[in-house]
Amino acid sequence: MALKFIKKYLAPYKLMFGLGLVVVTITSALNMIVPYLSGVIVENVIKKHMMNLLIPYMIIILSVTLVRSLLRYGFILNFENISQNIIYKIRQDLYNSIQTLDAKFYDKTRTGDIMSKLTGDVDAVRHFIAYVVYNVYENALIFIFGLAIMFYINFRFALIVFVITIPTAYIARRLAVEVKPTFTRIRTQFSKLNTVVEENISGNKVVKAFAKENYEIEKFQKANVKFKERNIESSNVWCKYLPVLEFLSGSLNIVTIIIGGYMVIKNSLTIGELITFNSLIFTVNNPIRMSGWLINDIQRFSACSEKILEILKAKPEIYNKPNAIEKSSLSGSIEFKDVCFSYDDTEVLHNINLKINSGETIGIMGATGAGKTSFINLLCRFYDCTSGSILIDGENIKKYNLQNLRGHIGISMQDIFLFSDTIEGNIAYGMPDAPFEDAKKASSLAQAHGFINELPESYDTIIGERGVGLSGGQKQRISLARALMRNPDILILDDTTSAVDMETEHEIQKGLKNYSSKRTTFIIAHRISSVKNSDKIIVLDEGKIVELGNHEQLMKNKSYYYDIYMSQLGNSEQELKEVVSNG
Repeated sequence: MALKFIKKYLAPYKLMFGLGLVVVTITSALNMIVPYLSGVIVENVIKKHMMNLLIPYMIIILSVTLVRSLLRYGFILNFENISQNIIYKIRQDLYNSIQTLDAKFYDKTRTGDIMSKLTGDVDAVRHFIAYVVYNVYENALIFIFGLAIMFYINFRFALIVFVITIPTAYIARRLAVEVKPTFTRIRTQFSKLNTVVEENISGNKVVKAFAKENYEIEKFQKANVKFKERNIESSNVWCKYLPVLEFLSGSLNIVTIIIGGYMVIKNSLTIGELITFNSLIFTVNNPIRMSGWLINDIQRFSACSEKILEILKAKPEIYNKPNAIEKSSLSGSIEFKDVCFSYDDTEVLHNINLKINSGETIGIMGATGAGKTSFINLLCRFYDCTSGSILIDGENIKKYNLQNLRGHIGISMQDIFLFSDTIEGNIAYGMPDAPFEDAKKASSLAQAHGFINELPESYDTIIGERGVGLSGGQKQRISLARALMRNPDILILDDTTSAVDMETEHEIQKGLKNYSSKRTTFIIAHRISSVKNSDKIIVLDEGKIVELGNHEQLMKNKSYYYDIYMSQLGNSEQELKEVVSNG
């Protein structure tokens, strides 16, 4: 599977890759010349005193060494260049694939897992292409060429050397089988370790606020210990087989000296041939020694490739259907028909039926976990409803092009995320080519223009990661400005003013009054003051609509909404009436 995966990415570079392997073949063949000439020099120059051949032999040896070095430099550079191009493409494909995956993928996948696949696992692929492939090929060729020359010189002696390699091949095979699962466990634990670190860094303020540094250190230590244990498991497999491989490799030198020397004494082998055998012993020795390390790298590559393929093969559950609808604008009429939504077998919304006219403002209230955010998630199609249907402008939202649909929706989320960019860059995130004046207008509507101008660099101020350095209310206002900047047909405000003071909230509502009259607006809030003036107010409880109407209607019902109103504003309004009557 791993080789099939990498073959696709190698295809555009098959000519350069093939040329590289040809050069490896040439350098492997050149490796045989110097050992062979060593024996020839002993026979012709030392034994036969043909001194006139010494200088030509030395010139050949120096020339071969120089050419081999240059060719080796060339093919190493070639494979490294190919590997960098391939991992660039793999990393880009991974990132592109991640962008297409829906919310459920992110709900079930740890950030540390994704980061380890984009970094460590991809680097293992680079190492395989840039180093492992040519090393396996080169060592195989050197082994074959070396044995071929040995058999040519003396068949019996070469056969003895070859027999020793048979148990080596068996042990190398056993090592490959046993070490692969350990690498899979190492990569899995490495992902978990990454997750612990990422969560701790992202939540460092919470950690310090609760004085949980020691707890976090202990949590990291546990993950780190498990990572160490996974690596030790892999090392134990190595300890089991590597000494045997090293012993068999080292025994070849002993075999050469003892058996070769005996054959020279018996005149069945010349001293020159023994020197050649001794010089060629590296052609068998080195591949045997390298086999263990190369098997290690191959299994690591295999384990990492499987991790990468998990993302590349992942398919989004929410996607564009053929001939998806695209509209230049939406009127904003929305209808929920018998909508139910379950998440992990837990019903979140039940039998939602609702009609919303174009341009209406809808307030949504309910206790924590009542289904308010899920209601909005279905409208943006971050998830699909389990049953029933949602219509926008009379069309099922599943028929719309996803990007086109979301392009007509502006949302200020409850969980605010700001990028490490300028304030202007964050506000104009959805409309990067819009004029600067549009960003100022949106920030003014969100009551953010004032505090932005007080910053040293104004709109060019760089926001720290996740908006570090800004207050909760400031982040909410920038998030609101970002949603308003898109000039959407449907505007969703999810608990947008919970962190701002009442005066600022009042100013925001005044600014949004005219703005919202031109579009369908949803306001999710816990404050009565945020939804009081809505055309319709929905009260959700345990995933069901338990109340629906405007403020006056719901007050007459004297139910959930009335109770919240009285707890938040009832006493204040009563006191105000008494002051007016006494005055």
